[in-house]
Amino acid sequence: MKEIKLLHTADIHIGMENYGRVDPNTGLNARVMDFLRRLSDMADYAIEQEVDVFIFAGDAYKTRDPNPTYQREFARRIKKVADAGIPVVLLVGNHDLPNIARRATSISIFDTLAVPNMYVCDREELRQITCRRGQPLQIAAVPYPLRSAVVSREDWQGKSLSELDVLLQNAMIDMIQGLAAQAAEHPDVPAILIGHFSVNEASQGSEQNIMIGRDVTVPRSVLTGPVWRYVALGHIHKHQSLNKDQQPPVIYSGSIERIDFGEEREPKGFVVAQIGDGPTTWDFVGGYRRQAREFVTIRVDVREAADPTAPVVRAIQERGDLSEAVVRVIVRLNQEQEPLLVEREIARAFEGIYFAAPLQKDIVRSERQRLGGVSVEELSPIQLLERYLQLRDVPAERAKLLLDQAEAIIKSCDETRAG
Repeated sequence: MKEIKLLHTADIHIGMENYGRVDPNTGLNARVMDFLRRLSDMADYAIEQEVDVFIFAGDAYKTRDPNPTYQREFARRIKKVADAGIPVVLLVGNHDLPNIARRATSISIFDTLAVPNMYVCDREELRQITCRRGQPLQIAAVPYPLRSAVVSREDWQGKSLSELDVLLQNAMIDMIQGLAAQAAEHPDVPAILIGHFSVNEASQGSEQNIMIGRDVTVPRSVLTGPVWRYVALGHIHKHQSLNKDQQPPVIYSGSIERIDFGEEREPKGFVVAQIGDGPTTWDFVGGYRRQAREFVTIRVDVREAADPTAPVVRAIQERGDLSEAVVRVIVRLNQEQEPLLVEREIARAFEGIYFAAPLQKDIVRSERQRLGGVSVEELSPIQLLERYLQLRDVPAERAKLLLDQAEAIIKSCDETRAG
């Protein structure tokens, strides 16, 4: 077969404005521009490196109802790829779904306008497309699962959320296995699976903080069938390979830019895979022309310092050039030192930094010494009650009765939680 060069990306989240301010040149938030520049770089890579198909595995925007400017900027870059003769496959993610059933998704417009070389996958399906150099490719699409679309209303009745999770998971397993059976009917045409969901062995990232909807996981084993030449996943922002060096590669491309400090150490980029006669190979492209915006945490422990401000200022200065970084400073200090921390001087040290997050104080509180000098934190509830009764000079017989009743109540509560 003629080799297929595939670009895989996901979780672009146009509209994410964390740690940014308005860019005077564009009128857009500077962090939004970070995401758009990275998308521009991917579009240029696809064209200049002669990619055969561009796979986007869901979540184009931050919100379900993006403003027209964000839609225009996303469309401009994606259409550039399609206009170069490269098929673009757009999968619907949870951030692309409408709030109300039967409304259009945020990426449906490409189907409505019948934009050449663009394919929107908003439901479970298997379709065959023709790649840039005429290569046929089967694409099995599994968009973000809606309970109402996957589990019948009759099955909902009387079910708990955990029971519904199991029903949805089983329905998705059946769905994926059904698509695999369909693809196997055409063994002469390579097949890939595109999905926007969580896999139970994947390492979660900051996407949990911006989650829309309740999440359900799929077992990794369901994705490793021999019919697939590559499994392109979106939804989890951390780039990772779930099938080690085995076939097929099961890959989360990860998000293209950092959302917050939870992704500070995660590599950001996209994946390029080669599908041919032999095993599928792939590479992670961390930066094409530019890297993702750097996030830097500076931690300073000033508990031993007479002047807590000076070590903080010095730690910032010693980090060198931070003009392109989003920076946060976390200061660990004693409760008594807090009034001595001069935040105005720290703010001056932030001058020249791309963006400084609000100063975080990790204050060590003085240990409470109550109940006759005994540390509260070291006592069990029964011990606390016993000490309290002693200090209140409660008669021994009544104190024993109260302690016995308290133990019975605690035991009953523990058994209820265990059950």
